[in-house]
Amino acid sequence: MSRLPVVAVVGRPNVGKSTLVNRILRRRAAVVEEKPGVTRDRKTFEAEWSGRRFLLVDTGGWAVGDEELTSGIRQQAEAALSAADVVLFVTDATTRSSHDDESVARLVQESGIPHLLVANKVDGERQEADITDLWSLGLGEPHPISALNGRNIGDLLDEVLTLLPDLGKADAPVPMATLAILGRPNVGKSTLLNRLLGEERVLVSPVPGTTRDAIDAVVELDGTPFRVFDTAGIRRATKVSESTEFYSVLRAREALEEADVALLVIDGTEGVTHQEQRLAEEIVESGTAIVVLLNKWDLTDEEQKAVTEDGVADRLAFIGWAPVLRIAAKTGARLKRLGPAVHHVLETRRTRIPTPDLNRHIRAWQEAHPPPTRKGRRARVLYAVQAGTEPPTIVLFVRGGDLGPDYLRFLENRLRDTYEFTGSPLRLVTRRRHSAFVPD
Repeated sequence: MSRLPVVAVVGRPNVGKSTLVNRILRRRAAVVEEKPGVTRDRKTFEAEWSGRRFLLVDTGGWAVGDEELTSGIRQQAEAALSAADVVLFVTDATTRSSHDDESVARLVQESGIPHLLVANKVDGERQEADITDLWSLGLGEPHPISALNGRNIGDLLDEVLTLLPDLGKADAPVPMATLAILGRPNVGKSTLLNRLLGEERVLVSPVPGTTRDAIDAVVELDGTPFRVFDTAGIRRATKVSESTEFYSVLRAREALEEADVALLVIDGTEGVTHQEQRLAEEIVESGTAIVVLLNKWDLTDEEQKAVTEDGVADRLAFIGWAPVLRIAAKTGARLKRLGPAVHHVLETRRTRIPTPDLNRHIRAWQEAHPPPTRKGRRARVLYAVQAGTEPPTIVLFVRGGDLGPDYLRFLENRLRDTYEFTGSPLRLVTRRRHSAFVPD
C-alpha cells in the first residue's frame, strides 16, 4: 500500500512554525499565538501543492531545557523527525541563531533526512541581508520567507517537491468514522489516545491544559480504523481567559461537529461536575453519538465510585441512553470494551424505522396518552416520518396546539423503548399542518 510522503516542520519555540503550516494549508488549522509553547503536540495535516499531496506535521517548539513539559515537547519533535521524508527547519530571521537552533541543526544533520533551512519573518528584500549568519548552522542556503504575509511560500514549496521521495500513487483515503475525545482539562483524554495508539503521540503532563489544539490521529478498534480527535479540555466561557485557550475551545467544538461518536471522559476520582453536564448538552445538540468513559477507575475507592455513579445517574440523566464504561486509560484496563461500544452506537445511529410501523406506534401512544391541552387547544399528530439518520430524525406533522417539550420527551422515551437507539441522540421535529388530510 502506498503512503503519502511526510514533511516535518521543526524549530525552536515561537519562530512561526504553526503560521507556516497554516499558510501552506491555506486555512487556520493550527493554533497560533505570539507566545512560546503554544504548540505542544505533533499535529498531522494533509497538504497539496502543484497536484502533489503530502502529510505536513506541525511540532512543538524544540528547546533543550530539562523542565518536564519542555522535555516532552522535544521528544514529540524528535519523533516527528524520525518519521519524516523531508524536514523544514524554521528559524526566526529577526533574531540571531541561538544555542537551541544549533542543537536542532545538529540533530537534523545527523538524521541524514533531506531538509530545507527556512528563514521566517523576512518581509522584504532589505531584511534578506540579515540572514547570512544562518549559514553557520551547516544546513545549506537559508530560504527567506514570511509565513505571515505569504512571501516566497510558493518558491519554498517548489523546493519541497524536489526533495519528496517517489512513493508511488497514494491510495485514496479510506472512509472512516470519526471519534472526538472530550472532557474537562486533565481528566486523561491524551492518555487515552496514547493508549489507543500504542505510542506517545500526544504530550501528557499533570499540568492542566497541556493539549492546546485538537489532535488528529488514526486508531484501530477491533480491526476497524477510526479517525480520532483528542481535544483540548473545554472550560466554561467565563474561565476561557487566554486567546490561545479560546481558539483551543473553538477547535474542540469544530471537532465535535465533525465527529460521529463523542467519548466523554470523566475523572472517576472527582465525579460528575456541572461542566460535564454542559459538555453532554453540547454533544446532544450537535447530534453526535455518545459513549461515557469513567476514567481512573483503578484509582477510585469504593465510596467515590458510588458517588461518581450516582452523579452519572443524576446529573447526566438526560443521556441515560448512553453506554457508560469504567476504564483506566493509563493501564489500559477494561479498554477492550470500547471497540464493541463504539461499533454498537454507530449501528444504532443509523437505525431507520419503516414509516407504516412508526405511524402505527405514534397513533397507539397518542390514543393511550393524548397530548395535554395548552391554551385551550389539544395538539394531534397526524403523520410521522423519519427524515434522516446520523442522528435519527423524526418529523411529526401536527394539527391544533403545540405538543410541548414534555410530550416530545414522552414520545422519545416510547421510541427508545421500542427501537434500539443506544448512545444516539434522537431528534423530534414538529411541523404544523392546517389540514386534516393525512397521506396514505
